[in-house]
Amino acid sequence: MGSPTVPLHTIKLLRRATPNRIFALVYACVLIGLFYHHYLTLLNSTTVLLHLSLLVSDTFLAFMWVTAQPFRFRPVHREAHPENLPKVVHPNDYPALDVFICTADPYKEPPMGVVNTALSVMAYEYPTEKISVYVSDDGGSVLTLFAFTEAMRFAKHWLPFCKKNMIMDRSPEAYFRSNHCSWSEESRNIKIMYDDMKEKIKSVIEEGHIGDEYIWSEHECEAFEKWSPGFTRHDHPTIIQVLLESCKDKDIRGHGMPNLVYISREKCKTSRHNFKAGAINVLLRVSASMTNAPLILTLDCDMYSNDPQTALRALCYFIDPKSSSEIGYVQFPQRFHGINKSDIYAGELKRTFEINARGLDGLNGPDYNGSGCFFRRRTFFGGPSFLVSHEIHELSPEHTVNDSIGSKGVLAHAHSLASCKYEVGSNWGSKMGIRYGTLIEDSYTGFRIQCEGWKSVFCNPDRPAFLGSTPMNLIDALIQHK
Repeated sequence: MGSPTVPLHTIKLLRRATPNRIFALVYACVLIGLFYHHYLTLLNSTTVLLHLSLLVSDTFLAFMWVTAQPFRFRPVHREAHPENLPKVVHPNDYPALDVFICTADPYKEPPMGVVNTALSVMAYEYPTEKISVYVSDDGGSVLTLFAFTEAMRFAKHWLPFCKKNMIMDRSPEAYFRSNHCSWSEESRNIKIMYDDMKEKIKSVIEEGHIGDEYIWSEHECEAFEKWSPGFTRHDHPTIIQVLLESCKDKDIRGHGMPNLVYISREKCKTSRHNFKAGAINVLLRVSASMTNAPLILTLDCDMYSNDPQTALRALCYFIDPKSSSEIGYVQFPQRFHGINKSDIYAGELKRTFEINARGLDGLNGPDYNGSGCFFRRRTFFGGPSFLVSHEIHELSPEHTVNDSIGSKGVLAHAHSLASCKYEVGSNWGSKMGIRYGTLIEDSYTGFRIQCEGWKSVFCNPDRPAFLGSTPMNLIDALIQHK
């Protein structure tokens, strides 16, 4: 990679920064005057308790105002220029990308939504052989695995269709409900295949089991038989199923496919599992043994990719020699579809995911929001100037995997890394990976990463990078925010 002669990204201070600073200065002067008034009143007052309580109240409110000012002090806007990437680095030299998608319940998080999320990132405008998608099923449901065996077959038609026709909406559900659908003969055939897959998955979920008529091969039968009678979502062994392997599987045009791996980590009632944080840490270890890509994207199962160039936008920050060594992660805002015009339930969460993030981006960088975030794998193993020691060499970010992800040795090692006892006595969750000990593991992890010396970037392109679901009524809104 040579020195870039064209910018990969630009940054500018927002115009509202100066008015914000002037207002903050005036407001601070008013606060000083208010506290001076409190001081004089307390000196001459006979009702000390009343005025003291007013002083305490104003102090608390002033503290809240002061802590909110950093968001407004230096708000910035960044713009990535993915069109300049080929002038800086050849696509064959792009770093590999591991995508983590977490789901936990096929009834609360319908598998078709998870499938659409996976298909949207598998179809990225990125070298296909460098993409690996890992689906973590914390519910341990055979229904989710069945949905992905069907998606695996559909993907061999969907991916070449998207790239041939330069489709922007690469989630099938989003594409077929949009106004951009061309409804050519090829498009109609793809729609028939998609509806057929959708109907099969819906039927299996309603029945609660997989009938013989839905099993295509002995390999699939062996996979589904791992769900023995004593198998429960809270007590079961590790299941890792390689559904697509880039070096072996081809699409209908003969091009390679991304890696697609289903993982349900081991669970037992006597071990702590640490919910989503624990699931992502298992994905970190398992992916390290299989592909160990330098870049990682974490996604919620209902947050599909809305822009096929999203990975390239993130790459503009990671490979820029002027700043890349400091950048630990690139956070995209969470956007939502289906919000009504007035957004009466505040489902957009604009202050959290956009306004505050712009302000933090002008300082040390935004928080980690739990989804839509590209990480440098090295970020999870200590600061830029130090590396936390690993239990085994294979987990090192610098380790190169030479074996096929479907080989017996790799799979056996991956199973051991997904054991519920593996983290006992280790640094996982404290110094490595996603950090435990809080209900907001995403924000806490981002905070710890920045404390270790990394910086983060907020990337907010005009076209939303990711789109998710939001509450459509008051009951759903209350459930989400309880």
